Amino acid sequence: METEIINRVANSGLVTLDLEEYYHPGERVVYDVKDNLFMGLILKEKDFRAFLKEHDWSQYAGKNVAITCTEDAIVPTWAYMLLTLQLQPYANSIVFGSLVDLEEKLYFDAIGQINPEDYRDARVVVKGCSKVPVPTAAYVELTRMLRPVVQSLLFGEPCSTVPLYKRPKA
Repeated sequence: METEIINRVANSGLVTLDLEEYYHPGERVVYDVKDNLFMGLILKEKDFRAFLKEHDWSQYAGKNVAITCTEDAIVPTWAYMLLTLQLQPYANSIVFGSLVDLEEKLYFDAIGQINPEDYRDARVVVKGCSKVPVPTAAYVELTRMLRPVVQSLLFGEPCSTVPLYKRPKA
């Protein structure tokens, strides 16, 4: 006697949300202002402005750029603003901070495109394993966004989940 195999996961009504699908494939680069410092200590406005005019900013086309200064120097805020103005016509995304900050911004931008109403009253599993690094901050943001609308929120794989939230019965 043959027994029919029933896929209980497929019949469970769970909706899987995989943050890996929101990974931006563009190259990530750091622009370090330390390279513009005089004697590694100060930023000379005249020299910096001359550099901004001469530098080939097109090399950042389509890239995601984190602007930082890894030297212990005082860099005026306007310098980062001027860099942003030069990069903006070319770069996909620009942040002040590290590559981690950049990755978080890219994910926050992508998560911001998700319509929470698409998940209203759903039982959502946020996939936990991915081939690309997904920052913890992205999971936190997604959780914050989905909690008000979902029936339940789980983490992991549909066949093995960690329950996170279940809407109380009214």
